[in-house]
Amino acid sequence: MLDLLLPLSLSAVFGTLVGTAFRLSRLPGRARPLRFPLVGLTAGITAFFLHLVLNAVTGAPVWLLPVLVILQVWLWLGPLGPKVDRPRD
Repeated sequence: MLDLLLPLSLSAVFGTLVGTAFRLSRLPGRARPLRFPLVGLTAGITAFFLHLVLNAVTGAPVWLLPVLVILQVWLWLGPLGPKVDRPRD
């Protein structure tokens, strides 16, 4: 159980950090700033289980897990994420 809990928590923390970095670099000053770290947390947990399945099926390498986390945060907060209403002049 501990060999699953430690990588799960590390990937969740990494996802939260990536979500926070995405917020700080792309959309500063949003009305709901907590959404970015929460999406990152969810992406980290989802990427961990996706990597677990890929590792069992195909023997995926360890370096693929952080790549999956970054790609999921980028997709969920970028092209597939919420639409941003830009104020018009």
